[in-house]
Amino acid sequence: MSFSKILIANRGEIACRVIRTARALGYRTVAVYSEADAASPHVALADEAVPIGPAPAAQSYLHIPALLEAARRTGADAVHPGYGFLSERADFAAACAEAGLVFIGPPPSAIEAMGDKAGAKRRMRAAGVPCAPGYLGDEDQSDARLTAEAEALGYPLLIKAVAGGGGRGMRLVHAAGELAAALAGARRESQSAFGDDRLMLERLIENGRHIEIQVFADAHGHAVHLGERDCTAQRRRQKVIEEAPSPVVTPEMRARMGADAVAAALAVGYVGAGTVEFIVDAQLNHYFLEMNTRLQVEHPVTECITGFDLVEWQLRTAAGEPLAHWLPEGQASVRFSGHAIEARLYAEDPSDGFKPQTGRILHWQPALAVALGQAPGCPTSSVRIDDGIAEGAEISPWYDAMVAKLIVHGRDRADAIRRLVATLDDAPLIGLTHNGRFLRNLLQHPDFANAQLTTTRLDEWAARGEAIVHRPAPDERGWMAAAALAAGLSVPDGGGNSWRPASVATQTLELQCQGESRRWKLRRDGRVVELDGQHRIECLATGAGWHRLSIDGIACDVAAVQDSEGAWHLAHQGANFIFSEPSANPEARRDQDPSQARAPVAGVVAQVLVKPGDRVATGQPMVCVEAMKMEMWLNAQADGTVRAVHAREREAVSAGALMIELDIAA
Repeated sequence: MSFSKILIANRGEIACRVIRTARALGYRTVAVYSEADAASPHVALADEAVPIGPAPAAQSYLHIPALLEAARRTGADAVHPGYGFLSERADFAAACAEAGLVFIGPPPSAIEAMGDKAGAKRRMRAAGVPCAPGYLGDEDQSDARLTAEAEALGYPLLIKAVAGGGGRGMRLVHAAGELAAALAGARRESQSAFGDDRLMLERLIENGRHIEIQVFADAHGHAVHLGERDCTAQRRRQKVIEEAPSPVVTPEMRARMGADAVAAALAVGYVGAGTVEFIVDAQLNHYFLEMNTRLQVEHPVTECITGFDLVEWQLRTAAGEPLAHWLPEGQASVRFSGHAIEARLYAEDPSDGFKPQTGRILHWQPALAVALGQAPGCPTSSVRIDDGIAEGAEISPWYDAMVAKLIVHGRDRADAIRRLVATLDDAPLIGLTHNGRFLRNLLQHPDFANAQLTTTRLDEWAARGEAIVHRPAPDERGWMAAAALAAGLSVPDGGGNSWRPASVATQTLELQCQGESRRWKLRRDGRVVELDGQHRIECLATGAGWHRLSIDGIACDVAAVQDSEGAWHLAHQGANFIFSEPSANPEARRDQDPSQARAPVAGVVAQVLVKPGDRVATGQPMVCVEAMKMEMWLNAQADGTVRAVHAREREAVSAGALMIELDIAA
């Protein structure tokens, strides 16, 4: 089918990725955006852009009539769904076809077949693809039936949404006493994410690895696989680091898994890019999990080791081209080179249960890291950063917490790991808390280096409070650099950035960071600062967000930005630190008042469990707030009685909003 103008029914980095590829191939592009995304990069990147509604996804990116109307108004004749949102909705693909639009993805029948996770497993069993034991939901969704099936299956087990994917609606249950609450939470999240609260049960493959196969099929009955990706590094059942090839997969195992994945795709008449996900046990037996009927977030690592552009393939396949046009030898045309790893940069706090974070981006210049990571004359070594954010933008609570993907391609796995650690250092994201240091630590952890991770290892580390999830502290160099910058250190041609006079007189400076305070006596003479008469810091050069400092005779680059309130944000080895001078009138922290329960982040109220007059005990759950694909519970911080409830289910709330007032027991 021919088309000339593509509407991208998505946002963020995947929208940018599709727009760039489409334009390179000569297609015109149309971006859509919610009120929260009006200033997002994908909006400016497209030829045309259309607003489609308020920030909540249900009123914008999930609103099919608004998307179809945007296509009609702009004359778009094709739609690319990206991933997430409506990308795996058969009704959206069908609605596009009914409106005369080419849907750049599989046919509705294939989406529907694989979208029902229980039905998909029935098909896979019929096709001879191995599946883990479980209860597929069948006709009975009652708690009694699910409880009985769980007892028969045994613990630990997984609850999964029948219509699910991406970890939504999934719960790990270790014992019978956890089942009832897990069923309720999984139903609620599944209904919210997919409009379908049906659940299924699956035996947990303990100490397993998550390995998936990239498949691609044309509209002429031909399909190939493009090798595997290892996505074992996960927190809360969602991926953090992905790599290709897998460090545990042998050529023979790849052939078996690839054959099963191709069989899965052909069994449902698949067309386009898709991913067949497997769980692999300690004995390297593989079991079908699900098929994602879309492009995956982690597709770049496959592109790196194959040299193929999967988005280009999507567009060419949608236009009717057969695979033979670019794979003349079929599966034999697929060859692999080197090793690729992708790290997902999330706006989240690993030291606080990976809680999502919001905030304004003060500094983000990924092009520098990409330039630094290119090795002239070495085509197998490269750095790629996919993002959909920009300096000055606000990270909101409305969508996924992933803000960028850092991808490297090296000669081998050790080379790729080293390059990715360097890329995390060279691409600081300043202005909000994120998982950069955690990613860096994970890449260098022996369990990752030796390919000994399992899908639950990261959550186990978090539950035990191991060092890898601790909040990092600034080192001595960071403290001294912050002190010098706060003192108004300037470049050789002058121009300080502080209220402090350019004087050699001795001054006193106090800074605080993460609850620690330090005080120095300092002397500043233009471009030189002395601290306590012992340390000498000189500014050699400065640029946008970067400062070349000499600290006690050692020159180094410091990534640092001053915010509108005068605090300095410094980045070091993937972590951000905020240094500020103590306020003369410090405000009492509201979140330390046990009589007031406030929203931890902006989001939507998912559930309210108390009403005025109820007595609550310390630790008792009261309100659940959903943001960035995560549920966060507000628990009572003391025994007491509920005085007032300000939270209403499905209502949007801002960070710090008062939700519950308590009368604390004497």
